[in-house]
Amino acid sequence: MTTPPRLRAAAERNFGGLPRSFWILFAGMIANRVGTMVVPFLVFFLGSRGISTAQTGTIVVSLGLGGMFGPVLGGLLADRIGRRQAVLIGLVATPAGLGALYAAPGAGTLAVAAALLGLMSSIYRPAASALVGDVVDTEHRGKAFSLLHWGFNIGTAVASAGAGYLAGRGFWLLFLLDGLTCLAYAVIVVRGIPKDLPRPAAPKDKGGAGYGVVLRDRLMLAHMGLSALGITIYTMTEFAIPLAIRDDGLSPAVYGLVGVANAVIVIACQPLIYGRLARLPRIKVLALSWALIGVGVATTGLAHRPWQYVLTVIVWSIGEVVNGVVAGAIVTDLAPEEARGRYQGALAWVWQFARLVAPASATALFSTVGPTALWSSCAVLGLFTAGATLSLAGPVARRVSASPVENKTLETA
Repeated sequence: MTTPPRLRAAAERNFGGLPRSFWILFAGMIANRVGTMVVPFLVFFLGSRGISTAQTGTIVVSLGLGGMFGPVLGGLLADRIGRRQAVLIGLVATPAGLGALYAAPGAGTLAVAAALLGLMSSIYRPAASALVGDVVDTEHRGKAFSLLHWGFNIGTAVASAGAGYLAGRGFWLLFLLDGLTCLAYAVIVVRGIPKDLPRPAAPKDKGGAGYGVVLRDRLMLAHMGLSALGITIYTMTEFAIPLAIRDDGLSPAVYGLVGVANAVIVIACQPLIYGRLARLPRIKVLALSWALIGVGVATTGLAHRPWQYVLTVIVWSIGEVVNGVVAGAIVTDLAPEEARGRYQGALAWVWQFARLVAPASATALFSTVGPTALWSSCAVLGLFTAGATLSLAGPVARRVSASPVENKTLETA
């Protein structure tokens, strides 16, 4: 039986041209994401331990603070000792953090363990992104990071479906599966990627092995600042939308429907949208994503019934898909080859920072000036971020055109 030409062409457009080493990382990432169950259900786990609401807030903040330092460490390790080694360190350390959290006897030790888990679980991510940048050439880089975002959402959907079932039979199952999938990812990396690409030593006049190379890059700093605004708006989907649903007197199950709708849209649309956006300048695609996310999140203010909340998901979910097509590739395009780990670590730090800012700003606006101001701010900031991102198109194009042409593949056993 032969494959229809159109189907074959679509498969090549969305999945072709990527080296074996990328697919090894892709498979490991999905395996790991399928088991990522502890953090999403952390509040329920803490409730089962008799932890108060105030103490739960402290523990969750501790997790976020640890998560801010993990990407910085992971990016530094990726550039100093190698991407593969940094990935393995993070994947092996994470089960230790999970064990410490599960065994912690009281609120104080739970907060310390949560901070350690936040640190350890975020070490491998910038290193893995830098490794993708090493093994995938410039032409296919957008496709690679788009597929990673797609696979991430597939794994998240599977984890969300299974975590509730397992939690009902004991939270220890969540911890066990989370730890085992980290180790499974590590085994996949060890067996499939035996060594790194050779990396040039960092020139001393460009910042050596520290983060000076990032801090002196004005273009990267501008990108990070705008990304912080856009990501903060996107993170409102995790904090402000539940507040709005509660404010309308609706069941928490409505937020569950929002999550399901988001996952379905992202998984269904990512392969379809990539081919249409791949030919456009990445920075302009990123600007479009911030506009869609800002306007889409703002439409939450128009929703008051379950079906209306589900409808509002469509716009910002498409914005998420568009963002996933280009976000990781842009950072790799901007980074010097020897500093890709630190550049990815810097952007991952921005994500963690936004996740701390978003809940504080959401609750503050809700309780003071009201939800209308919050949703209006999301629209204005989203459009501002989009416009400011467009202003970076020229400098980014010049940076990319000045970079050496790459066509590298990773040697594997």
